[in-house]
Amino acid sequence: MGSPDERQIDGVGGAHPLTSKIAIVSASARDDADVDYLFLQVVVDKAEVSDAQNCGNILAGVGPFAIEEGIVPAADGVTDVRIFMVNTGARAVARVETPGGTVNYQGDARIDGVPGTAAPVPLDFLDIAGSSCGALLPTGHVVDTVAGLEVTCIDNGMPVVLLNAADFGLVGDEAPETLEADLALKERIEAIRLEAGRLMQLGDVTSKTVPKMSLVSPPKSGGVINTRTFIPHRVHEAIGVLGSVSVATACMLPGSVGQTVSGLAVSDGVSQLEVEHPTGFFTVEMEVSSAADLARFKVSRAALLRTARLLMRGEVMVPA
Repeated sequence: MGSPDERQIDGVGGAHPLTSKIAIVSASARDDADVDYLFLQVVVDKAEVSDAQNCGNILAGVGPFAIEEGIVPAADGVTDVRIFMVNTGARAVARVETPGGTVNYQGDARIDGVPGTAAPVPLDFLDIAGSSCGALLPTGHVVDTVAGLEVTCIDNGMPVVLLNAADFGLVGDEAPETLEADLALKERIEAIRLEAGRLMQLGDVTSKTVPKMSLVSPPKSGGVINTRTFIPHRVHEAIGVLGSVSVATACMLPGSVGQTVSGLAVSDGVSQLEVEHPTGFFTVEMEVSSAADLARFKVSRAALLRTARLLMRGEVMVPA
């Protein structure tokens, strides 16, 4: 990948955490999965590789890849690929268009923050609550006080700490590069992250890429909530797939930082939540029950739409 070098000249990384990701895919021995997917996050400016988190962006490419490689046989029309996410022990189902038994990449599906259009790859997430921390609310509370601020620590596929942007004197629609340039802000958020990591049963997270830190604010463009997410030290130019699921879930929990900031009136059943980010929206479809009763609150389903494209085939040369 070319690390450690912030430009990754001697590698295939894209000089940013979002483009320095690896998926290792293999046939699964499990009865409830077709393939196993191990995600590795490569740090750009350090010689570090982490398996401490999952990644929903790369997940969108696992189904098409498994079919292309012959790991999963293609049906004529649509092929469902059942994926076991090794990092967290959770499962997902990717629905891949395969007309005539061939993966189709062309289509009209558009995702904010991604150029062009492509065939849709719907993803249904199964049993992802607490997949990294052991519980949907790892601290046992909807709200915790960390460094004098109220935060919500949640794990519905990705460990995330929600912070009210106003508590930092921010409007919430600041550009990612503006936030990254604010060293005092970054130091303050990192201090909160280290303490929250321990509260979330993640131990010492100094060298880990989780939890993600999401500054939330009232929606600016008609969505449910607005976000700026540290991943954990760079600011995401959009929002991570599983990170958006965790944020959307928090918006459904009465009294959480997400629900308080968004003002969302929560209810049982299926809801479509549009989570705003620096380059647009991320739509998460959620089905919850017992929304008004924390002790019985349950996320029955979380689904969203992604796309994937075949970019290249070949070999990456590794120095001897």
